Amino acid sequence: MFSVVGIRFKKAGKIFYFDPADHLINKGDFAIVDTARGIEYGQVVIGKKEVTEQDVVLPLKKVIRVADEKDVEQVQTNKDLSQTAMQICQDKIVEHKLDMNLVDVEYTFDRNKVIFYFTADGRVDFRELVKDLAAVFRTRIELRQIGVRDEAKLLGGIGPCGRILCCTSWLGDFDPVSIRMAKDQNLSLNPAKISGLCGRLMCCLKFESDSYETDTVEYSNM
Repeated sequence: MFSVVGIRFKKAGKIFYFDPADHLINKGDFAIVDTARGIEYGQVVIGKKEVTEQDVVLPLKKVIRVADEKDVEQVQTNKDLSQTAMQICQDKIVEHKLDMNLVDVEYTFDRNKVIFYFTADGRVDFRELVKDLAAVFRTRIELRQIGVRDEAKLLGGIGPCGRILCCTSWLGDFDPVSIRMAKDQNLSLNPAKISGLCGRLMCCLKFESDSYETDTVEYSNM
Protein backbone atom coordinates (compact mmCIF):
# COMPACT_ATOMS: atom_id res chain seq x y z
CA MET A 1 0.00 0.00 0.00
CA PHE A 2 1.08 3.56 -0.71
CA SER A 3 0.13 6.81 1.04
CA VAL A 4 -0.94 9.41 -1.51
CA VAL A 5 -2.72 12.73 -1.94
CA GLY A 6 -4.61 13.70 -5.09
CA ILE A 7 -3.62 17.02 -6.62
CA ARG A 8 -5.25 18.97 -9.42
CA PHE A 9 -3.44 21.76 -11.28
CA LYS A 10 -6.38 23.28 -13.12
CA LYS A 11 -10.04 23.60 -12.29
CA ALA A 12 -11.77 20.47 -13.61
CA GLY A 13 -8.37 19.12 -14.62
CA LYS A 14 -7.08 15.60 -14.14
CA ILE A 15 -6.13 14.45 -10.65
CA PHE A 16 -2.62 13.12 -10.08
CA TYR A 17 -1.33 11.18 -7.10
CA PHE A 18 1.74 12.32 -5.14
CA ASP A 19 3.59 11.04 -2.11
CA PRO A 20 2.79 13.43 0.80
CA ALA A 21 6.06 12.40 2.50
CA ASP A 22 6.15 13.81 6.04
CA HIS A 23 4.08 16.91 5.28
CA LEU A 24 0.91 17.65 7.23
CA ILE A 25 -1.28 18.26 4.24
CA ASN A 26 -5.08 18.21 4.03
CA LYS A 27 -7.75 18.37 1.40
CA GLY A 28 -8.13 21.96 0.22
CA ASP A 29 -4.49 22.89 0.83
CA PHE A 30 -2.24 24.05 -1.99
CA ALA A 31 1.09 22.35 -2.54
CA ILE A 32 4.30 22.64 -4.53
CA VAL A 33 5.21 19.40 -6.30
CA ASP A 34 7.73 18.08 -8.79
CA THR A 35 6.10 16.99 -12.08
CA ALA A 36 7.18 15.93 -15.54
CA ARG A 37 6.75 19.57 -16.59
CA GLY A 38 8.82 20.89 -13.71
CA ILE A 39 7.90 22.43 -10.36
CA GLU A 40 4.16 23.05 -10.21
CA TYR A 41 1.52 24.53 -7.89
CA GLY A 42 -1.71 22.63 -7.35
CA GLN A 43 -4.59 22.06 -4.98
CA VAL A 44 -5.08 18.94 -2.90
CA VAL A 45 -8.53 17.62 -3.86
CA ILE A 46 -8.10 14.14 -2.35
CA GLY A 47 -6.75 14.00 1.20
CA LYS A 48 -4.15 11.51 2.36
CA LYS A 49 -5.23 7.92 1.79
CA GLU A 50 -3.84 4.46 1.13
CA VAL A 51 -3.94 2.95 -2.37
CA THR A 52 -2.63 -0.25 -3.93
CA GLU A 53 0.23 -0.48 -6.40
CA GLN A 54 -2.30 -0.99 -9.23
CA ASP A 55 -3.80 2.46 -8.56
CA VAL A 56 -0.59 4.47 -9.00
CA VAL A 57 2.20 4.97 -11.49
CA LEU A 58 5.53 4.30 -9.82
CA PRO A 59 7.79 5.86 -8.80
CA LEU A 60 5.58 8.40 -7.05
CA LYS A 61 6.84 11.96 -7.04
CA LYS A 62 6.82 13.68 -3.66
CA VAL A 63 5.17 16.83 -2.40
CA ILE A 64 7.95 19.39 -1.96
CA ARG A 65 6.08 21.59 0.51
CA VAL A 66 2.74 23.07 1.41
CA ALA A 67 2.35 26.34 -0.48
CA ASP A 68 2.80 29.61 1.40
CA GLU A 69 1.94 33.26 0.68
CA LYS A 70 5.05 33.77 -1.45
CA ASP A 71 4.02 30.88 -3.66
CA VAL A 72 0.56 32.37 -4.09
CA GLU A 73 2.14 35.68 -5.11
CA GLN A 74 4.32 33.90 -7.66
CA VAL A 75 1.28 32.18 -9.16
CA GLN A 76 -0.41 35.56 -9.60
CA THR A 77 2.75 37.03 -11.14
CA ASN A 78 2.87 34.11 -13.56
CA LYS A 79 -0.72 34.80 -14.59
CA ASP A 80 0.15 38.44 -15.26
CA LEU A 81 3.20 37.41 -17.29
CA SER A 82 1.02 34.99 -19.25
CA GLN A 83 -1.22 37.82 -20.38
CA THR A 84 1.78 39.74 -21.69
CA ALA A 85 3.15 36.61 -23.36
CA MET A 86 -0.17 36.00 -25.08
CA GLN A 87 -0.14 39.44 -26.72
CA ILE A 88 3.47 39.04 -27.84
CA CYS A 89 2.77 35.60 -29.31
CA GLN A 90 -0.36 36.87 -31.07
CA ASP A 91 1.68 39.61 -32.71
CA LYS A 92 4.31 37.07 -33.80
CA ILE A 93 1.62 34.82 -35.29
CA VAL A 94 0.38 37.71 -37.41
CA GLU A 95 3.94 38.61 -38.36
CA HIS A 96 4.64 35.06 -39.57
CA LYS A 97 1.21 34.81 -41.23
CA LEU A 98 0.42 31.52 -39.53
CA ASP A 99 -3.05 29.98 -39.78
CA MET A 100 -3.53 29.23 -36.09
CA ASN A 101 -5.68 30.52 -33.25
CA LEU A 102 -3.92 31.20 -29.95
CA VAL A 103 -6.17 30.06 -27.09
CA ASP A 104 -4.18 30.34 -23.89
CA VAL A 105 -0.69 30.82 -22.46
CA GLU A 106 0.65 29.27 -19.29
CA TYR A 107 3.89 29.60 -17.35
CA THR A 108 5.02 26.66 -15.26
CA PHE A 109 5.34 27.62 -11.59
CA ASP A 110 9.14 27.85 -11.75
CA ARG A 111 8.98 29.74 -15.09
CA ASN A 112 11.25 27.20 -16.74
CA LYS A 113 8.76 26.82 -19.55
CA VAL A 114 6.05 28.81 -21.31
CA ILE A 115 3.28 26.77 -22.93
CA PHE A 116 1.21 28.24 -25.76
CA TYR A 117 -2.07 26.45 -26.53
CA PHE A 118 -3.54 26.88 -30.00
CA THR A 119 -6.05 25.42 -32.42
CA ALA A 120 -5.61 24.99 -36.17
CA ASP A 121 -7.37 23.17 -38.98
CA GLY A 122 -4.24 21.23 -39.88
CA ARG A 123 -0.56 21.00 -39.16
CA VAL A 124 1.31 24.27 -38.67
CA ASP A 125 5.02 24.83 -39.27
CA PHE A 126 5.76 27.01 -36.25
CA ARG A 127 9.52 26.47 -36.06
CA GLU A 128 10.36 30.10 -36.82
CA LEU A 129 7.73 31.24 -34.34
CA VAL A 130 9.33 29.13 -31.62
CA LYS A 131 12.73 30.65 -32.37
CA ASP A 132 11.31 34.17 -32.07
CA LEU A 133 9.50 33.37 -28.81
CA ALA A 134 12.60 31.74 -27.31
CA ALA A 135 14.62 34.86 -28.14
CA VAL A 136 12.03 37.05 -26.41
CA PHE A 137 11.35 34.99 -23.28
CA ARG A 138 14.73 33.26 -22.95
CA THR A 139 13.21 30.08 -21.56
CA ARG A 140 11.84 26.81 -22.89
CA ILE A 141 8.94 27.23 -25.30
CA GLU A 142 6.23 24.68 -26.00
CA LEU A 143 3.48 25.13 -28.59
CA ARG A 144 0.69 22.65 -28.00
CA GLN A 145 -2.08 22.12 -30.53
CA ILE A 146 -5.39 21.27 -28.88
CA GLY A 147 -8.84 20.24 -30.10
CA VAL A 148 -12.03 22.29 -30.03
CA ARG A 149 -13.30 20.48 -26.92
CA ASP A 150 -10.10 21.38 -25.06
CA GLU A 151 -10.49 24.95 -26.30
CA ALA A 152 -13.97 25.16 -24.80
CA LYS A 153 -12.64 23.72 -21.53
CA LEU A 154 -9.96 26.42 -21.35
CA LEU A 155 -12.15 29.35 -22.37
CA GLY A 156 -15.33 28.34 -20.52
CA GLY A 157 -18.82 29.63 -21.16
CA ILE A 158 -22.51 28.93 -20.64
CA GLY A 159 -24.03 25.83 -22.21
CA PRO A 160 -27.47 25.50 -23.86
CA CYS A 161 -28.83 24.39 -20.47
CA GLY A 162 -27.96 27.77 -18.98
CA ARG A 163 -25.26 26.38 -16.71
CA ILE A 164 -21.46 26.75 -16.77
CA LEU A 165 -19.91 24.20 -19.12
CA CYS A 166 -19.40 20.80 -17.49
CA CYS A 167 -15.88 20.55 -18.93
CA THR A 168 -14.97 23.85 -17.29
CA SER A 169 -16.63 23.30 -13.92
CA TRP A 170 -16.08 19.63 -13.06
CA LEU A 171 -15.55 17.23 -15.99
CA GLY A 172 -11.94 16.04 -15.82
CA ASP A 173 -11.81 13.78 -18.88
CA PHE A 174 -13.66 13.71 -22.17
CA ASP A 175 -15.56 10.49 -22.88
CA PRO A 176 -16.48 9.47 -26.45
CA VAL A 177 -19.95 10.71 -27.42
CA SER A 178 -21.87 9.24 -30.37
CA ILE A 179 -24.99 10.18 -32.31
CA ARG A 180 -26.43 6.83 -31.21
CA MET A 181 -26.65 8.19 -27.67
CA ALA A 182 -28.94 10.98 -28.88
CA LYS A 183 -31.07 8.47 -30.82
CA ASP A 184 -31.43 6.18 -27.79
CA GLN A 185 -32.67 9.16 -25.75
CA ASN A 186 -35.22 10.14 -28.45
CA LEU A 187 -33.61 13.54 -28.85
CA SER A 188 -33.82 15.72 -31.91
CA LEU A 189 -30.92 14.96 -34.26
CA ASN A 190 -30.69 18.62 -35.24
CA PRO A 191 -26.97 19.44 -34.81
CA ALA A 192 -27.82 22.86 -33.39
CA LYS A 193 -29.75 21.22 -30.53
CA ILE A 194 -27.34 18.44 -29.57
CA SER A 195 -24.02 20.24 -30.05
CA GLY A 196 -22.14 22.17 -27.39
CA LEU A 197 -20.25 25.45 -27.68
CA CYS A 198 -17.30 23.50 -29.09
CA GLY A 199 -19.39 22.37 -32.05
CA ARG A 200 -19.13 18.72 -31.02
CA LEU A 201 -21.86 16.51 -29.56
CA MET A 202 -22.68 17.60 -26.01
CA CYS A 203 -20.85 15.66 -23.30
CA CYS A 204 -24.07 15.37 -21.28
CA LEU A 205 -25.43 12.91 -23.87
CA LYS A 206 -23.08 10.42 -22.24
CA PHE A 207 -24.30 11.00 -18.69
CA GLU A 208 -27.65 9.18 -19.06
CA SER A 209 -26.61 6.86 -21.87
CA ASP A 210 -25.97 3.89 -19.58
CA SER A 211 -29.43 4.23 -18.04
CA TYR A 212 -31.10 4.14 -21.45
CA GLU A 213 -29.04 1.10 -22.46
CA THR A 214 -30.08 -0.68 -19.24
CA ASP A 215 -33.74 0.17 -19.80
CA THR A 216 -33.53 -1.16 -23.36
CA VAL A 217 -32.01 -4.44 -22.22
CA GLU A 218 -34.62 -4.90 -19.49
CA TYR A 219 -37.45 -4.14 -21.92
CA SER A 220 -36.11 -6.58 -24.53
CA ASN A 221 -35.95 -9.34 -21.88
CA MET A 222 -39.58 -8.94 -20.83
